[in-house]
Amino acid sequence: MDRGGGGGGGGGSSSRYSLQPARFCNEDILICVDVDLESQVEMKVSGPKGRPITRLDSIKQAILLFVNAKLAINPDHRFAFSVLAQSASWLRKELSSEVDSAIAAVRALSADSSYGHADLTQLFRVAAHEAKKSRAQSRIFRVILIYCRSSVPPVHQWPAKEKLFTLDVVYLHDKPNPENCPQKVYDALVDALEHVSEFEGYIFESGQGLARVLFRHMCVLLAHPQQRCVQDYIDVPKSLAKKPTAADGAPGEEIIVVSGQ
Repeated sequence: MDRGGGGGGGGGSSSRYSLQPARFCNEDILICVDVDLESQVEMKVSGPKGRPITRLDSIKQAILLFVNAKLAINPDHRFAFSVLAQSASWLRKELSSEVDSAIAAVRALSADSSYGHADLTQLFRVAAHEAKKSRAQSRIFRVILIYCRSSVPPVHQWPAKEKLFTLDVVYLHDKPNPENCPQKVYDALVDALEHVSEFEGYIFESGQGLARVLFRHMCVLLAHPQQRCVQDYIDVPKSLAKKPTAADGAPGEEIIVVSGQ
């Protein structure tokens, strides 16, 4: 399929497609964590000696996994941190490529209050302001929002045509019941993402209460916004399968499939 920018020439076998060289920008990434009391819901798997693990515990681990992996790919990426209560506020404003800075920010995360309202407007306002500074340095800006409320759809007031940064969302929630509305919350998050994202933004959700699902989502978010396919085309992670070989014995031998879940 010709998406433009291909080599010249008419149709047929003589035509060639060429992709012009391009430099992908280093990223400035603002990680925003929902600190509503719902982030303290316990996950299904316990920690060492049966210690309960909360969503926030798993989020902290996932953030450090993400930061370390992202810097291993490119040590020039930078990170800042904020929290979402009724609105967004800074946790660590200075963009840094230092892992120790990320560790200090993650250690400062805590949640001890319930908020009946979640307004993303300030988060978007801050992101747009920082994105302009990043652009002046030939960098791009991305926000990763980790949201945990099952019955509070986020709201925002933002110009539809102002797309200066990319938004990714990871949504951890309870199973649907008469007292919550995770589908409505998810739809509101999708609307926000599509409203503000400059490049392809990804949204993932899980009501399973499994830390490994969160880690898997964060690993997919390592993808650079300028190099992404549309989310519908994502085909990772793959299930692990034992493929038969000549040494495996007779044909028809059962293939053992290990789920990627």
